[in-house]
Amino acid sequence: MATNPMPDPARAGRKEWTALAVLMLPLLLVSMDVSVLYFAIPAINADLEPTGTQQLWIFDIYAFVLAGLLMTMGSLGDRVGRRRLLLFGAAAFGAASLTAAYADSAELLIAARAVLGIGGATLMPSTLALVRTLFRDAGQRATAIGIWSGVLVAGVALGSVLSGLLVEFFWWGSVFLVNLPAMALLLLLAPVLIPESKDPSPGRFDLLSVPLSMAAVLPVVYGLKEIPSEGVHVEYVVPVAVGLVFAALFVRRQRTAASPLISPALFRGSRGFGPAVVLNLVSSFAMMGSAYYTTQYLQSVLGKSAMEAALWALLPSVLIGCAAPVATTLVRRGTDRAHVVAGGFALSACGYGLLFVADTDALWTVLAGAGVLACGAVVVGSQLTDLALGSAPAEKAGAASSLLETGQEFGGALGMAVLGSIGTAVYRDEMPAGVPEGARETLGGALAAAGHLPSPASEALVAAARSSFTSGMHVAALAGAGVLLAAAGVAWVALRGAPQSRPFPKLGALPPDPRSSNAGGAEYVPVRQGSSPSGD
Repeated sequence: MATNPMPDPARAGRKEWTALAVLMLPLLLVSMDVSVLYFAIPAINADLEPTGTQQLWIFDIYAFVLAGLLMTMGSLGDRVGRRRLLLFGAAAFGAASLTAAYADSAELLIAARAVLGIGGATLMPSTLALVRTLFRDAGQRATAIGIWSGVLVAGVALGSVLSGLLVEFFWWGSVFLVNLPAMALLLLLAPVLIPESKDPSPGRFDLLSVPLSMAAVLPVVYGLKEIPSEGVHVEYVVPVAVGLVFAALFVRRQRTAASPLISPALFRGSRGFGPAVVLNLVSSFAMMGSAYYTTQYLQSVLGKSAMEAALWALLPSVLIGCAAPVATTLVRRGTDRAHVVAGGFALSACGYGLLFVADTDALWTVLAGAGVLACGAVVVGSQLTDLALGSAPAEKAGAASSLLETGQEFGGALGMAVLGSIGTAVYRDEMPAGVPEGARETLGGALAAAGHLPSPASEALVAAARSSFTSGMHVAALAGAGVLLAAAGVAWVALRGAPQSRPFPKLGALPPDPRSSNAGGAEYVPVRQGSSPSGD
């Protein structure tokens, strides 16, 4: 008599996949908030009348706070519970969104954007760490992480378009109100679908590491963000140097503290974790470096409006949805992950190659280049994220996730700084002598100066500026492609033989609660009234 085989308890079912869909809501919104003010700034300026400095802080404070707190929040989630931190972050994100939508002063909007950054710093590592705990099967986890990576990349592109549509038909505060239904849904469904998980033996929270991590991250990100537009000046180089000093102090603290925020054991435990973090940073370097050029190319070289440029920029995102599943399938069928990651880097380099051959009227070439580059970045990001999380001890999933995401922030800022500076130098060198003041500095300055000149001189200046910018893009693309091909070689060697996955370790954790359909693995710690996770 035939009997039905027992289901594999390690494999996720409908509940876990539904939980993944719920987790994608905050991830999408957090990534969208990076770019959601692109089209809202003019309306905010008209309504709140911020100073130039306040406008910069309205735009940048979110990314600064997010980057500075990622490592702290990832480690905190391992200690207090990832679902608990997720819910706290969702509540803070929703409350700050409501405050920002109805802010009646620039100061209040800046404060609300800062709280949004705090909420985002809790949500991003929590979502990725919970993906690690929900999907114990290596193949399913790789698929889930591929979806996570695609949503993260798509959110940045969607943010600017959504901003344009909402500002077109509503007032600027509507770009924040769209966060509320998603956060409310998360607060309602997460306690039902997602089991709590935490490190069963986290040790004391190292308070000194928190200011050290922020002092290491914030000055570097600030300096790198300003250099592409303002140039290599001492007021931007000094913060980068100061941040690097604090970074050295932070690393020293992590090596000597009894319970560090980022345990050195993450790097010693597997040969794959360290290379995954570094190579993921390089991928972010390439992605954001290219975005610096493609957005300006669409608007200032092709002369499209901001809304038109944003809609055209969505087109390359269509290809992103195919990249991660293809990479996951290749690895699942036995292709060495080192080869897949190296191939992803090479694919991104081909995207830069298309940017290298684009002239001043090459819309489809630039869009194809952006799409190919993004596909390669998603292949690399999804595989390296899966490798890093699969290599890290399960109870340190939050810290591992936050380190990956902090590396992405560094990589993005570094890409814009380095490749942006290369293009700017070429632009200034190629601009003809005798152009109006400001036209030699940036393409935007040249277009503004051309508006004050008679027709023949104006057209000549615009043509020269667009040609010079495109030449700068060519040189930056060549440099970006070189970096990516070098990264492909490093991945081919460093990741060869790296584990495809690693089972959850059992470092003193309690057995999984049989009542949980997820059976959350070694790090699942049921929290009961009147008892501590350690049973004391």
